[in-house]
Amino acid sequence: MTMKVILPLAGLGRRMRPHTWSKPKPLLNVAGKPVLAHVLDKLSPLEIEEVIFIIGWLGDQIKEYVSANYDFAARYIVQEELKGQAHAIYLAKEHLDGPCLIIFVDTLFEANITNLEERPEDVLLYVQEVKDPRRFGVVVEKEGRVVQLIEKPSGFEHRKAIVGVYYIREGKELVKAIEYLLEHDIRTKGEYYLTDALQVMIERGAFVGTEPVSVWEDCGKPETVLHTNRYLLEHGHAHSRELEGSTIIPPVYIAETAKVESSIIGPYATVCEGVHLKGAIVRDTIIEEDSRIENALLEHSLIGRRVTIRGFSGQLNVGDDCTIELNEENRSKEPRE
Repeated sequence: MTMKVILPLAGLGRRMRPHTWSKPKPLLNVAGKPVLAHVLDKLSPLEIEEVIFIIGWLGDQIKEYVSANYDFAARYIVQEELKGQAHAIYLAKEHLDGPCLIIFVDTLFEANITNLEERPEDVLLYVQEVKDPRRFGVVVEKEGRVVQLIEKPSGFEHRKAIVGVYYIREGKELVKAIEYLLEHDIRTKGEYYLTDALQVMIERGAFVGTEPVSVWEDCGKPETVLHTNRYLLEHGHAHSRELEGSTIIPPVYIAETAKVESSIIGPYATVCEGVHLKGAIVRDTIIEEDSRIENALLEHSLIGRRVTIRGFSGQLNVGDDCTIELNEENRSKEPRE
């Protein structure tokens, strides 16, 4: 069965600034490759007719990355006004027919997305039970069917959260449901939510079911990006090599073109292409392409592209093209853990 995949990517990524001032959030690196690449690589078992990217802020970087690294049929649609998830998907209405898989790229997941043509549901929602459901959209089930969707519930009664992955058997039915939201101006917190459109489908008789995911990792905030990096390094994405004069504490990812001198790397460090480390200690940190770290200790940090850091000790969250250099006087004032 062929299907279309829709990836809404137009968000501004405010929680990941300063990194998202100069690159879209899906291109943030975790465990050696962009978040977007981790998602796209999971699609390889599927017979994909087309991947539709809903892009916005710095969307040309998405186009450039995909065209350089993938050869599937791709379509790009610009969302100029950020009116919500359902609005983003509606922009692709002319191309949504037949089976569709919708994935929000904040989400890295482990789940079965094959053999969907054998499922009886009209809509399949991928879910995971959470301790605190108040930040998520959750499902209410009865006799094996989803009967209600609640966006950001106030209580704890329903704890199966939708992880941001949706299978729609017939895309045209979803388009009709979104049109109903738009025509009647049905919004949640000022936006057109996908859960509201799916609720319309439920009320029209659609069979909506759920499928559990075994892993759900979030890439929406600095602390969750580092958590995802740790998970991926522990589960098959580590990469290292012999480095004379330096010490490696696994798991780590060290790109082949990274230069490492007299440094200690790890655990849980990702060192991307073209990075130069000299006299550095780096742990629980992601350092993106072409940065230079010298005589510094970094932990629990996110370092952008083409950054220079000398003499610093501690935690940093630094976007692209920055320089941080501390002299001996300032360095002595820096707290160390």
